[in-house]
Amino acid sequence: MTDHNNMYHLFVKLLINDMSGDIFMPEFRKVLREKEKIPNFPSLTLKNLLPAMLRKLYPYLLLSLFVCTACGTSGKIRVKKHFDSDFFRTQFTGFALYDPEEEALLYSYQSDKYFTPASNTKIFTLYTGLHVLGDSIPALHYASERDTLYIEGTGNPVFLHPYFKDRNALGFLKNQELPIAWYPDNFTEERSGPGWAWDDYAYYYAAERSALPMYGNVLTITGNREKTECSPGYFRDVVNHDSKAPYPRDLRHNTFYIPEYIKTGDTLEIPFIQTTELTTRLLSDTLGKKVFHTTRKLPLNKKTLYSHTPVDSLFRRMMLESDNFLAEQILLMAAGTLSDSLNTRKIIDHTLQRFLPDIPQKPRWVDGSGLSRYNLFTPESMVYVLNRMYHEYPQERLFQLFPAGGVSGTLKHYYKGDGDVPYIFAKSGSLSNNYNLSGYIRTKSGKILIFSYMNNHYMHETTAVKQHMDTLLRYIREHY
Repeated sequence: MTDHNNMYHLFVKLLINDMSGDIFMPEFRKVLREKEKIPNFPSLTLKNLLPAMLRKLYPYLLLSLFVCTACGTSGKIRVKKHFDSDFFRTQFTGFALYDPEEEALLYSYQSDKYFTPASNTKIFTLYTGLHVLGDSIPALHYASERDTLYIEGTGNPVFLHPYFKDRNALGFLKNQELPIAWYPDNFTEERSGPGWAWDDYAYYYAAERSALPMYGNVLTITGNREKTECSPGYFRDVVNHDSKAPYPRDLRHNTFYIPEYIKTGDTLEIPFIQTTELTTRLLSDTLGKKVFHTTRKLPLNKKTLYSHTPVDSLFRRMMLESDNFLAEQILLMAAGTLSDSLNTRKIIDHTLQRFLPDIPQKPRWVDGSGLSRYNLFTPESMVYVLNRMYHEYPQERLFQLFPAGGVSGTLKHYYKGDGDVPYIFAKSGSLSNNYNLSGYIRTKSGKILIFSYMNNHYMHETTAVKQHMDTLLRYIREHY
């Protein structure tokens, strides 16, 4: 009888080492001559040998296929069991897991259903900014005519911002000898976004939108041993010490209420009401020169002054700190690159039609920050945009723009990896009774997978929701 083991091992060895169509195999020929006494067997080809070998190897190939399929099925069963838990019974949950290299949806649980995204909306805002703003932040538009310098805002949020401290526009305006007139009517929006909660008006996360923001559109109160400091100082005379006031600012007036004592180093940020008159006075007070507003539109040949702040610093701050004000202003700046109008609806429609025409489920998208409960997105649409970004931008740059689990931003205390090495790069989104997380996960096998995990209308503590999410994400990290 033929020594089958020798033949099979030799066949596999030769098959692996050389996949050419006609191979002379002296070792195989020797085995056949010795064992079967077949004389003058001049050549042996894979073409001759393959059918017989495949028949013999078929059970092993079938077993291998079964094992691979079982592994994938087992993973899906474990994920399904996760969502079958009683914990999720009374809430709305959606999940999608996608392999961007294989272009395969690995798991889907109600991923085509619509959810309130909260700050996951900022993923779409980031995508818009990356596509439209390029690598520069437009600080302001200007034009000199006769004896006046005319300016208009671009929506630039870093002008005198307490974090960025960008002074380029400030220096430019201070060095002007001509009177300055600013045109406010390119801003065609309400100060607050549609569907924002009215009683958020006095809190930093709901700073108003505007064409020419200054100081981040918030009054910053800083405590120290000697006195309370206010920035901008223009508001110093309307700051009152009143610990019993229900809100830190009056609803309809720029009158502020702060505690009697603020610890040294503590900071309060309170939005101020935006009006044309206030911006004019703030500019004049800050520049130390006369500024007036005008209804005269800037000419078509107006020039653009650019900020010194790198655009990725703006995107990173928006994403890591979940800064709603920056998100809103990024959309306004992007809108200003398309026309003379700073209009959020226009840039949203442009992004959906121009860049995302094939999105699986068209979202209801109304603002840049996700403060609005009118927003509706699906996990699949989140994964779609994350996949577009993954293929369009370098991974190193992209992952720097997202909070890293256990390391930075809003995820600093959650989804921790091994040591200081993160495995989650994602944007969270939370409103009361809603918590979502969408982004990228690096598995132990070296894969990068994209996921969106959305939870709406739960009555549990958010900490418990995060713990269940963490359990699933760690399983995916270990087994995919």
